[in-house]
Amino acid sequence: MTHTVRRRSAATVPLLLLALVATLLLAACGGDDAESTTNAAAEGGTKAPASLTIGYQAIPNGDLVVKHQRLLEKALPDTKIEWKQFDSGGSLNEAFAGGSLDIGLAGSSPVSRGISQGIEYRVPWIHDVIGSAEALVAKGGISTLADLKGKKIAAPLASTTHYSLLAALKDAGVAQQDVKIIDAEPADIAAAWERGDIDAAYVWNPTLATLVKQGGTVITDSAKQAAAGHRTYDLAVVSDEFAKQYPDALQTWVAQQDAAVKLLKDDPATATKAIGAELNLSADEVAEQIKGLEFLDAGAQAGPDALGGALGKDLLSTAAFNKAVGQIPAVKPDEAYTGAADAAPAQAVAGSTR
Repeated sequence: MTHTVRRRSAATVPLLLLALVATLLLAACGGDDAESTTNAAAEGGTKAPASLTIGYQAIPNGDLVVKHQRLLEKALPDTKIEWKQFDSGGSLNEAFAGGSLDIGLAGSSPVSRGISQGIEYRVPWIHDVIGSAEALVAKGGISTLADLKGKKIAAPLASTTHYSLLAALKDAGVAQQDVKIIDAEPADIAAAWERGDIDAAYVWNPTLATLVKQGGTVITDSAKQAAAGHRTYDLAVVSDEFAKQYPDALQTWVAQQDAAVKLLKDDPATATKAIGAELNLSADEVAEQIKGLEFLDAGAQAGPDALGGALGKDLLSTAAFNKAVGQIPAVKPDEAYTGAADAAPAQAVAGSTR
């Protein structure tokens, strides 16, 4: 904001009066800034919202490091940050559709479905590329996908595991109508398994590890499904409105996620301890579970194999598959999916840390 002080002459307007006028005008400029939600933006600080609501899941990755170590709270001290836990990407999509979240974590299949359904969000970060940390585990007597005919299989509806389950069955020539797929969140899956209500489940850690400990046999996993052309991810999504209004705050959020990934790589003992505290697991248990996930720093995220290209194509192919198996009614134009991958914040963070 610029103010011009008109003077008649040095003789008619004393210097003391000029100083007083300048002080009052500067105060007026400060009043305009007070109406915005900034952290000292006029002094070159980071523009940030007054509040930020984040949806997270109980998945052993860098997001829980950021949460437990309060990295974002330290980076945005003037922003009130609320963390809300969700059991799956399907329920997180509902919250985004209702306008109650700014940033959240969901698997690539629910994100692809969200885009197909017109949810206005984008992907600024890949929490992890999913491998063996998600798997189809079955009870005794079931050793192949064909053995699942006539069996009850649990998976959270519209999740990455639901997508991987359908892909595995289709590739194995097992029709959906030949099995009974039960929609259940991870905690409910563990309870149903213990009661004997289900024969198999496609689920992620830490629930997956629990079922294996209880005698479950892994039939296939998401690393094998990725090799078959069905790659899945845990993704961050941010509302388009938030990304446009607070690009600096979004970049700050990405920087904290990047710091968490680097901690996982450079100081895994500290990172796994933080994740374990969030999941009520030992650091050793976390270390074992994260072996099935691939973590990318900001430089890798910005490249063509991630946000810079491959992810958008994977979101599109996931949408096409979901339509083919009757999970969504239609696929949007290609740009809706390829354009949803936003590499700009990761590129900025990677450039600033070189």
